[in-house]
Amino acid sequence: MKLVIFLVLLLGCVGQTPYQRVTNEWTRQTRLDGSYQQVLQLAAVYKSEAWRLAHAEKEANARGLAGAARDQHLAQARADAAGPIEIEMLVSTWDRRENDLDRGKKSIWRVRMLEGGAEVEPIEILKDKRPILTLRSEFPAMGDFATAYVVRFKRPPSAGEIRVRMSSERGGVEVAWPVGSR
Repeated sequence: MKLVIFLVLLLGCVGQTPYQRVTNEWTRQTRLDGSYQQVLQLAAVYKSEAWRLAHAEKEANARGLAGAARDQHLAQARADAAGPIEIEMLVSTWDRRENDLDRGKKSIWRVRMLEGGAEVEPIEILKDKRPILTLRSEFPAMGDFATAYVVRFKRPPSAGEIRVRMSSERGGVEVAWPVGSR
């Protein structure tokens, strides 16, 4: 009986890792429902500076990096954070043919960053072709039927928040992140 109580207490004390906490903090989820079915489910992770550093720490630990190699890996994460805005979009659609963000202008979806009342097109949208278990390890919100995309936008000179809208003829959804901390 004491062993059971100890195990319950131990499991209760075990919380999320720093990487999991940061990933949850920078993940936004939303969905679009049609008249009789779900049209779209979106989980989007903004790869902020905090997220990139937590991810770099996780990778450095997994790879056993120490000293100068670890410092270089973390410095690269900081440099990446200063570049274009990068968002991992995990997209599920009821009709698999509608999950086509990587088709560019031929996609039925328009992905835009909203900046000062204007819509800004992404620099690029790429399908993330890494293995599903790798994606799930990096992005816990990755659903069973989701397709992962990396979306990059030019970094605006200044913004209070990053807002991204995904829309089609069937409707649209929007996600936003504060940018007080990159």
